[in-house]
Amino acid sequence: MQITSLRIDLKYLTMFPFDSAKKLSFSRCISDGDLVIVYEKHDNMKAVKVSESGILQNRFGVFKHSDWIGKPFGSKVFSNKGGFVYLLAPTAELWTLVLSHRTQILYVADISFVVMYLEIVPGCLVLESGTGSGSLTTSLARAIAPNGHVYTFDFHEQRADSARDDFERTGLSSLVTVGVRDIQGEGFPDEFLGRADSVFLDLPQPWLAIPSVSKMLKQDGVMCSFSPCIEQVQRSCETLRSDFTDIKTFEVLLHTYEVREGNLWSWQDNEGGSMSLKSCKKRQRSTNGLENASSLTIMAKRNGESRGHTGYLTFARLKCTV
Repeated sequence: MQITSLRIDLKYLTMFPFDSAKKLSFSRCISDGDLVIVYEKHDNMKAVKVSESGILQNRFGVFKHSDWIGKPFGSKVFSNKGGFVYLLAPTAELWTLVLSHRTQILYVADISFVVMYLEIVPGCLVLESGTGSGSLTTSLARAIAPNGHVYTFDFHEQRADSARDDFERTGLSSLVTVGVRDIQGEGFPDEFLGRADSVFLDLPQPWLAIPSVSKMLKQDGVMCSFSPCIEQVQRSCETLRSDFTDIKTFEVLLHTYEVREGNLWSWQDNEGGSMSLKSCKKRQRSTNGLENASSLTIMAKRNGESRGHTGYLTFARLKCTV
C-alpha cells in the first residue's frame, strides 16, 4: 500500500494569502496598513486598519495606532486613561464575529461542519451561492489556500460589491472571485462544467439550482444546501434523489457555558430558577494527602450566547455514472 503524505505549510493556517516579502503569522509584529481585531471583551470586538496617524476611541480611552506598530499580535495595549484592549491577528473565526451583517450569516459551528462534510482541502475549486455577508466564504478561502479558488455568486449587485471590498480588505481577493448572477434562474456558468470539487447553496429555493449543481460537480463531488425551514429541505431532497446519493440533513446546535465557583443558591437565572446549572463539589487535597469536598461548588451555566436553531444543512454526493 502506498502512503502519500500531505504537508500543509503552517503559514497557510491563518486567514490570509501570503507572499515571500511579507508573511503573516501570529508571532509577526503589527505594521502600518495591517488589519487587526481589537478585542475589548468576548462580545465586543472590531476590525481596525492600522495607520500611523490613526486613533481608536472607546469607553476605555484614546488609543494611538502608532503605539501598536511594532508590537506582536496578541499584545495588550493601553489608552491615555490606563484602559486596555488586545490586538488580535485576524482569522476567519474572528472575522465572522466582526463583519458587517448584510444578510443573516453562518457562524462557526455551522461553518466548521460545512467545511468538513464538503471535504474541502487545499487546492479545491468551490462554488458558492449566495455570497451574502461573506462569513462562510472567508472560511472556504482559508480551507482551499494556497492554490485553490472559491467562486461565489450573489444576485444582488450592491451586496456582491460590498463582499468584494471585504475580501480585498482581508487579503483574500487572490483566492475568491465574486460574481453577480441569479443562480436559481440561470444556474452556474458553463465554464465550471465538471470542474467543481464542492458546491454550497444558501438560496430561498435551492431545488431550482440543484440541476445546475449536478453538472458542475466532478464525479463523486459533494454539495451542501443551507435552509432555515424544513419544508425547503424536503423539497430539495426530492430534487436531489435523481442525481445524488448519500443524502443527509443535520441541524447544528451550539451551547456555550459560563463556569464559576460559588454556591448553587447564589447563581440563579432571570426567573429565579437554577434549572440550567450543572455543578460538582470542588475537591481539595489536605495535608495528610486525603481529598475532601470543600464548601464551594464548581458550577456551569448556559449563558446568553447559546445559539439555537439557525437552519438545516443538507449534504449529498453526486452519483457516479461510470
